[in-house]
Amino acid sequence: MAVLPKGPYLEFERPVVELAQRIEELMKTESVTPDDVKNLVSRQEKLQKKLFSKLTSWQRVELARRAGRPYTLDYIDNCFTDFIELHGDRCFSDDPAIIAGMAKLDGNSVMVLGHQKGRDTRESIKRNFGMAHPEGYRKAARMLRLAEKFNLPVICFIDTPGAYPGIGAEERGQAAAIAENLKLMSTLPVPILCVVIGEGASGGALGIGVGDRLLMMENAWYCVISPEGCAAILWGDNAKRQEVAKSMKLTASDLVDIKIVDRIIPEPLGGAHWNPGEQYEIMKPILVEEIKKLMSQTAGELVNQRLAKLAAIGSYS
Repeated sequence: MAVLPKGPYLEFERPVVELAQRIEELMKTESVTPDDVKNLVSRQEKLQKKLFSKLTSWQRVELARRAGRPYTLDYIDNCFTDFIELHGDRCFSDDPAIIAGMAKLDGNSVMVLGHQKGRDTRESIKRNFGMAHPEGYRKAARMLRLAEKFNLPVICFIDTPGAYPGIGAEERGQAAAIAENLKLMSTLPVPILCVVIGEGASGGALGIGVGDRLLMMENAWYCVISPEGCAAILWGDNAKRQEVAKSMKLTASDLVDIKIVDRIIPEPLGGAHWNPGEQYEIMKPILVEEIKKLMSQTAGELVNQRLAKLAAIGSYS
């Protein structure tokens, strides 16, 4: 049985959370029987399956932002070993919104990059809510060049509401830093695996999001702008975000259909936040499998296929 997830629950989760709370309370009483618990857990699972079989695009956006969902460091701690975090861009400073370093995946050395959000107010401010500055993307570029030097496959975890749009970030060359990464990742002669684990918004996601394979978790979203941002620009009305989200084709299934995303990573019943341990068990073998396939190809094959994949994105009529 999954532990009741931490953090404020979403409105559409209310029936499941209330039932899970009842189960937790019942487990503390002496009169409870195994059959009572079994029946309630079965009822909870059926309710979750019913609710999650008909999620809207907006509800998946809410799940991607849900408190308690695993972040980059959680995957590093549970899917990798021997992680050594590396800091700084050698130009300005270190950016805590981007995690970077070397690790081992199933015994093989890899370079890991990812956006990192905070769990509480203090950490969220420190990590800038996962919104990287130019120094974060330049740190990522430094790690990408190290990966090339030591012939290490790269794994990028994407989870950001966007690159930081502040005055300081713009003064230090935010757009140029992201553009340089797009250019670098397009022709980097080592395998690059990108995984959207939560939010994948705009250039902030693209700054570490160009690779040979793009994977996306079942309840993540990936688009050029958030639904709120799109609604505000087109209609000046944030209330239209739910309607807009459906049209934006930002869910994993939408993006597989239009051949932008290569593979969907399933989540435990109710989402990754309901059972992070099970999510790590799902994630690790998929990472191992994908990296193993990519490592079987030559540098030339990787770069040519990557460029062809990028050139094929988009359609017109």
